[in-house]
Amino acid sequence: MQADLKTFSSFGLHGLTAVTCVVSETPLEVSQVHPIPPAVLHDQIRLLLNRYPIAALKTGMLYSRDHIAVVCDLLADSSIPLVVDPVMVASTGDPLLLDDALGEISGRLLPLATVITPNLPEASFLLGREVKTPADQEKAALDLSSEFGGACYLKGGHLKDRDQHRDLFANQDSIRSFTAAHLELPQTHGTGCTLSAALAAGLALGHSAEEAAAQAHHFTHQALRDSFSWPVPNSEDAIWHLNQIASPPVSHPAPRPRR
Repeated sequence: MQADLKTFSSFGLHGLTAVTCVVSETPLEVSQVHPIPPAVLHDQIRLLLNRYPIAALKTGMLYSRDHIAVVCDLLADSSIPLVVDPVMVASTGDPLLLDDALGEISGRLLPLATVITPNLPEASFLLGREVKTPADQEKAALDLSSEFGGACYLKGGHLKDRDQHRDLFANQDSIRSFTAAHLELPQTHGTGCTLSAALAAGLALGHSAEEAAAQAHHFTHQALRDSFSWPVPNSEDAIWHLNQIASPPVSHPAPRPRR
């Protein structure tokens, strides 16, 4: 949520949040996950939708089928652009989604999305097959777009031992690639959140999904490139974070809200 809000601010937008879980974590570990009661999540989203002129929506960690059902019920008739980041596993490898929630994501949430932003392991879960090679990635992006009816931004950072990383944006039968040089970073915690938030920001500013995807790719690479770190007390480790704030602001001013 912090990554989302910093990203929205960098695009000149005012971000709002509905909390699904309180998580004790750093880029090095997930200590505890405390889910918010679904009824409280429902009330947060209901209130925000009723009181603000929402220009775009994005989802992140939803945790359980009941949390996902709340979101789907509230957005079933919405025409607001929606970016779904199907968060399943933390960067540390810790699960962030209960096993019974996958069917609710596939059956109800993803068909509502304007753009979905899975990584390769998430694409493997959703398609029920391994997605490990560049050829797998291309077919997976097209298949996910076709299956769920929206666009798919398939991240390629899990492809190993590469000088460049390639993300793919598929919209039905068309596909576009975005490449960036490999950055040797010990931790890239928050990359998916940053990218999906930047993509939602582009949609909120009125860009097409493809234009928003290109801008989000560039913004996320800058945030990775400008990462900062702190030493961990009494340890040889360091904690690294993306730096969304240091990235140059975009040139498109945000629309002023109606009063």
